[in-house]
Amino acid sequence: MTKHIALLRAVNVGGHGKVRMADLQALAEAMGFTQVRTLLQSGNLVFDADGAAPEDLEQRIEAELAGRLDLASAVIVRSAQAWAGIIAANPFADAARDDPGRLLVMPLKAEPAADREAALQAAIKGRETARVIRACAYLVYPDGIGDSKLTNAVIERQLGAKGTARNWNTVTKLAALAES
Repeated sequence: MTKHIALLRAVNVGGHGKVRMADLQALAEAMGFTQVRTLLQSGNLVFDADGAAPEDLEQRIEAELAGRLDLASAVIVRSAQAWAGIIAANPFADAARDDPGRLLVMPLKAEPAADREAALQAAIKGRETARVIRACAYLVYPDGIGDSKLTNAVIERQLGAKGTARNWNTVTKLAALAES
C-alpha cells in the first residue's frame, strides 16, 4: 500500500463546490482506499491505495466526485514520498519559517514547459514572488493573498497547467498526517 495525498480544487471556497469532509471520506472508503483521513474543510485527503499511479487516482476520484456527489473538481494526487520532495524543494525557506500563511504551494496537473516560469514572472504585478520546480509552483504573497492580482487563474494561464494551492501550514500538516 502506498500513502497518497489528494487535493480537491475549489472546494468549499466562496460557497462553491460544497462538500462535507465526512462525505469525501466515505467516498474514498467506498473506492477501496484505506486509512482515509481528511484535513480542514478545503478538500484535503490522505489515504492508502494499492499500486495505482497518481494520475490514475486523480481520474478515478474526479469521476467518483462527479458521479456520487455531483461535484466537478480537479484533483491533484501525490504520493507521500513525492509530497516530502515538494517540501524539501521549497525555494522559500525564509517565508516557510517567518510567514507560512503567505507561502503557497501549488501542485500542478502537469509539468509546465520550460519557458512558462518566465511568463509567470512577467505576469506578477505586485511584490509576489514565484518559482516553478517540476510540476509545482511555490508562491509568496508578502502583502497577503486576498487583494493580489496573482490569482489561480493567472497562474494556470501562464503555466498552461491546472493546479490547486495550499499554504505552508497546510502543506506541513498534510505531511504529518501522511506520516502518522
